[in-house]
Amino acid sequence: QIYSVSLVYYSSYHSFTILFIPLEIDSVIHSFTMFSVISSIVTSLSELLPPGLALTLCVIPISNKKYMKNYIDEFIGTLLMIGLTFSPGKWIFADSLYLAWVVHAVGVVAADKIGGGQHVNPAVSMVMCALGKCDYTEMIVRIAGAMGGGLVAFPLFKIMTDTLGWTELGGPEFNPNNDEDGSSAAWSEFTATFLLLLVIYLLNWELNFGKMHYWIKQTLTAVAIRVLIEVFPTAGPAMNPMLGTTWAVFAGGDFPDDVRHYFVYWIAAALGALFSGFVYAVYDGCEFCGHKLPFGPINAPKVVKPKKDSKKKD
Repeated sequence: QIYSVSLVYYSSYHSFTILFIPLEIDSVIHSFTMFSVISSIVTSLSELLPPGLALTLCVIPISNKKYMKNYIDEFIGTLLMIGLTFSPGKWIFADSLYLAWVVHAVGVVAADKIGGGQHVNPAVSMVMCALGKCDYTEMIVRIAGAMGGGLVAFPLFKIMTDTLGWTELGGPEFNPNNDEDGSSAAWSEFTATFLLLLVIYLLNWELNFGKMHYWIKQTLTAVAIRVLIEVFPTAGPAMNPMLGTTWAVFAGGDFPDDVRHYFVYWIAAALGALFSGFVYAVYDGCEFCGHKLPFGPINAPKVVKPKKDSKKKD
């Protein structure tokens, strides 16, 4: 046996008493061994898993796994989106800009169709929650699923490029030169995200192209994304907080410690998305953040007045 020593002070007698508490040496050694094994496992997993991936998995048990499917759908949808929309110009038609744009448009449509039309964008999830299209918990789970997919996608496709000898994928980055506080990049992300969401509302909720609606609206969405990429290049653009951060984690090996990154890719993009939702609520008259706005709607439904009976009664 070994003993642990406790020093007890009795203030009323101004004296000290030393207590010897017996401990089993085997239990102490066993505890040290157990934590050594746990430490080894944690260290091994941390080297295999992308930073932050385990944290995203923690949302799966929420509400008795009610939202687990949302997590899985966002995870898979994000893998598809990155693979199909980042590869044009890298793996496909690297020498032909316009053909790469065409393939990018096809990739946007294919990723949405195969992935089941998921958000794959935290900014979209935020504004959908603000407009009442999903609840707060679902929003959190969808953001976690998209982040998980993004954290896995870039290392996964890096393995593919190394194995097959293809060109490595790139990602959105903003250049701090001549933009020390990140304000120019933030304005670019705010505006691009705001316009992208307005396009999404218009094509998905306001227009109807008949039997070919899905294919036409997704193709036009792809065209809008390409135009915004070309017009707002300051921060990539990402128009998607998940893309900005998961690429930075992959490129830098850890989450960025520069606050400008989160200002540009999260705060500015979220504000752009929420402002677009506010504008749509004014137009449509729907609730915004659970409240009816005191003004609007601009697109108020027409009230059809009943026709008066022209026939005179006898």
